[in-house]
Amino acid sequence: MPSPVFSAAHTAAPAQLALPQHIPLVAALRDGLVESVHYGSGIALAADGSVAATAGDPLTPFYPRSALKPLQAVAMVRAGLELPADLLALAAASHSGAAVHRDGALRILELHGLAPTDLENSTDLPYGTTEREDWLRNGGSATRITQNCSGKHAAMAATCAINGWPVQGYLDPAHPLQQLVARTVKDLTGEQPAAVSTDGCGTPLFALTLRGMARAFGRIARAAANDGGASDSTAAEAAVGLAMQRHPHMVAGEGRDVTELMRLLPGAVAKDGFEGVQLVGLADGSAVAVKISDGGDRARMPATVRLLEALGVDTEPLSGIATAPVLGGGHQVGLLLATDFLNSDYPITTQSTPDNEAL
Repeated sequence: MPSPVFSAAHTAAPAQLALPQHIPLVAALRDGLVESVHYGSGIALAADGSVAATAGDPLTPFYPRSALKPLQAVAMVRAGLELPADLLALAAASHSGAAVHRDGALRILELHGLAPTDLENSTDLPYGTTEREDWLRNGGSATRITQNCSGKHAAMAATCAINGWPVQGYLDPAHPLQQLVARTVKDLTGEQPAAVSTDGCGTPLFALTLRGMARAFGRIARAAANDGGASDSTAAEAAVGLAMQRHPHMVAGEGRDVTELMRLLPGAVAKDGFEGVQLVGLADGSAVAVKISDGGDRARMPATVRLLEALGVDTEPLSGIATAPVLGGGHQVGLLLATDFLNSDYPITTQSTPDNEAL
């Protein structure tokens, strides 16, 4: 018998699942033979917002998961949140749970007279493998501070304290904070969300298109590049983008590809999301967005780098994260590689859902 916490709306499958028209984006080769294939969709937007390249089904709504965090951070800055740049980057992070991340989340709380008991995210062990092993070795257990979204949740609680909003219940979709986040997401993406759900950490989550998310990241990265002359209307975007660029280790962690990408590609604002999501905005306002259909994390970056090439980006500095070795007996016997999906014969689907510009 299903647990009573699950309603029929959450558990019942539709009579006919409408599957996105994903195409092969990344293949794992073992001694020259294709062993596995990751399907997905992607889009590259030029600086003027026009579509430079597409793959698969980029207009079907999907859940961006943690790639939504920079947009949530923009909403909080618009609401008056002021943090040192390293802590603002942590507010947009899916961090590995290193000491610098845990201490940063505590600093955000302490700056606003709050405590870990004010957090409403789920508990978890550190996300990073090394960080998790070190934490367990020292007797640690799953906590809200070690959970990879603790920086965002500390910032959300702080934003409530600043505005005199109730801290308790800040994850309720009807809470003033979440209402502001919803308006900001619509503003930055130019889309009305197709659906609303709940992310793994408990935060309201919006279904958007790859085009809408790419548009938002392009806006954030362009605002960061123009910070010297940024208008009041883009100040929050600039603050978040600059914080992420200047403190990429706070956005993810050492050994994480998102941190490495921002170090190797000046002017980029990058964020991953669970279930195979990757976003990158560039200084001129161009951007790419990728969704891997099976949620395979290893396929995000090869497909992303291929789309960056479509924008004319010199991706040679990214060669170390654009692929991964396939091992046999401890030795490399193959590679994880992006397919030639930009020149494929697969149809480009553009009619899954209209792009809703009316907010």
